[in-house]
Amino acid sequence: MEQSADYWRGAGERIETLLQANAGAGPVARDRAEQLVREVVQLYGAALERTVALADPATMDAMVRDDLVSSLLLVHGLHPHDVETRVRTALDSVRPYLGSHGGDVELIEVADGVVRLRLLGSCNSCPSSSVTLETAVQDAVQAAAPETTGIDVETPDSHELKSGVISVESLFSHVHADGGGTHWVEVPEFAEVEVGEVAGFRVSGTDLLVCRSGDDLYAYRDRCPVCEHSMAGAVLERMMGRPARDAAVLTCPTCSAHFSVYGAGARVGTGSEHLAPVPVLIRDGVLSVALADDSVIPVT
Repeated sequence: MEQSADYWRGAGERIETLLQANAGAGPVARDRAEQLVREVVQLYGAALERTVALADPATMDAMVRDDLVSSLLLVHGLHPHDVETRVRTALDSVRPYLGSHGGDVELIEVADGVVRLRLLGSCNSCPSSSVTLETAVQDAVQAAAPETTGIDVETPDSHELKSGVISVESLFSHVHADGGGTHWVEVPEFAEVEVGEVAGFRVSGTDLLVCRSGDDLYAYRDRCPVCEHSMAGAVLERMMGRPARDAAVLTCPTCSAHFSVYGAGARVGTGSEHLAPVPVLIRDGVLSVALADDSVIPVT
């Protein structure tokens, strides 16, 4: 049976756990276990190197796009793309998502293992949007270039901030301030949400509201920031007289407050309240959201 992407991402930890268990049998047993791992890695590395040599350009391109195979190519020094190319490709993959939340990202350079980025755009001063942007950018960079040692964000000056640059001070402070614990959870059922539809799901014990406007899918925590009630029963509608990208709004069924799906859930009209968006991205070919654990229960 084919294992999930998350299963293979944890393979290194499982191998280390097994090695630690062998250590209890003494240093000789530990050394033999480590030697066994080295022999297996070298064997599969040699086979992978032969595979790369035999692959045509189309096959090689498909291998590079597969997260698991790409990570093995990196481990064995066989990846055809340098670190800067991989980082640029990773950022391109999340740029549409960042744009839906009013943001953008620019790669300045990769130097001494540190990725330097410039984050641009407007997120309507929404802290929850900053969290979603951080998660998307960091995960994309770390998956594409695990050998990098950190991400450095260019700090905007006060003039640039007034022009709409995302506040970096909040951007890289929220997820890790609470101790981390963010995991990507596969939610293929989100793909069943039709254009103009609003649906509810419970993911890892968290109620989410999911809607689709055009080709774009959006997910928010199920809580109206104005009346603090559930958004269950909310409708997605278009407001007349507004620019096309701002016209799609979610309307709270309790207090009738409107929230722009293109503006990171910002309230339309008076007030500065925001819905709390969560990242929805395609990872390993499967729709996924960034939450704390990995159980998914559809809300009936």
